[in-house]
Amino acid sequence: MKLSGSILVVDDNEGIISALRLLLPQYFSKVKCITSPKGIMSSLGEDAFNVVLLDMNFTSEVNNGNEGLFWLTEIKKSHPRTEVVLFTAYADIDLAIEGMKRGAFDFIVKPWDNEKLVSTLKAAYTLSSGKDVQKGRLQVKDRNDGMYWGVSESMTRLKEQVVRIAATDASVLITGENGTGKDMLAKEMHRLSARRRGPLVSVDMGAIPETLFESELFGHVKGAFTDARSDRTGKFEEADGGTLFLDEIGNIPLHLQAKLLRVLQDRAVVRVGSNRRIPIDIRLVCATNSDITGLVSEGRFREDLYYRINTIHLHLPPLRERRDEIIPLSEMFISEFSERYSRTGLSLGDDSREALCRYDWSGNIRELRNCIEKAVILSGGDVITPDDLQLSERYRHAPEGVPGDDSVNCTLEDMEIKMITNALKKYEGNMSLVAKSLGITRQTLYNKMKRYNF
Repeated sequence: MKLSGSILVVDDNEGIISALRLLLPQYFSKVKCITSPKGIMSSLGEDAFNVVLLDMNFTSEVNNGNEGLFWLTEIKKSHPRTEVVLFTAYADIDLAIEGMKRGAFDFIVKPWDNEKLVSTLKAAYTLSSGKDVQKGRLQVKDRNDGMYWGVSESMTRLKEQVVRIAATDASVLITGENGTGKDMLAKEMHRLSARRRGPLVSVDMGAIPETLFESELFGHVKGAFTDARSDRTGKFEEADGGTLFLDEIGNIPLHLQAKLLRVLQDRAVVRVGSNRRIPIDIRLVCATNSDITGLVSEGRFREDLYYRINTIHLHLPPLRERRDEIIPLSEMFISEFSERYSRTGLSLGDDSREALCRYDWSGNIRELRNCIEKAVILSGGDVITPDDLQLSERYRHAPEGVPGDDSVNCTLEDMEIKMITNALKKYEGNMSLVAKSLGITRQTLYNKMKRYNF
């Protein structure tokens, strides 16, 4: 369906202009193309364009993107409601990210994918046109995979690091407690990288049975073992040309770590039952909630593998260390779930805000999101109350040195939560040891942790 939006294209490449003159009028009612940025301001003065598709380089002698950043600033200064999508080459991705920090809606890498280009321009038009602006903003968050940076000093520093390293192929190790958003951070790095058009393949290493480790990661050929009825592509091959995210890397048994190290060193896999080496081109991102340096010193994680995966180390702080972000996150989740469950006008009462800020949030952002979803569903009015939040007094944040009364009215679920929490602290997040101490399998432990929003 053609939108009523108007697009101004600014690019000095006649071939690109010709291609966009054919493509964009199929989707937008008005498309104007100019070859010099000197005509931008006069064009915006004549017509109220919703979106400007802006090339970052115009002068043949200068190829550093500064012209694009200059004109972006000028457009946002005089026409703040006009959204700007930057047109850039792979080499200028860092500058394009800088452009987004200065107010650009998004950037498109040349050579472009038509579907991606059109969808990005449509989303920019939705936000600029004022038609359901709130919905447009939610779409922007969805496109960015929901990464919320907040305003704390630690998260600001982390964002600066991510912006700097995203465009490289350096291996990254993300550490942090369960629920802090390590998977979201991995997705954000992929989105900002030169590999963003390639696949992002995520693997929960703690959920892979040891007997299937090689088959899942490296693939197998037909007849390699019982039930291998056809060839199978492993996760490394699936991620070729993109990013491979290995979550809970600290839970790989020691005897399997050598197999992973060999593939990372050779940059090639050999499927189970085959002798053929298959080259792979991946960017590796790993994550763990374990004290991995402690595991290395204890001999439970290979030192050579640790250095292979840890070119860059990023740490996500727990939610209790950035309490100023609890309310903004809660309001963001209220918007998300209000739209999903067709609830309008919901807000947090003052007593609910206080309860949220006092809570300890051992499950971090994942627990907060789950809490708000339930509150949106259960709320009977326009204001979410503490009863809607269902926060147990036992798990509220207490002053240091004042123990909570865990023995009164303690349910079986409460006991399981406490036992798992204590075991996780005792064994520093090593899932194999935690499961063994509790007398359950590692898979059962994972199921319980997901159930209780760890």
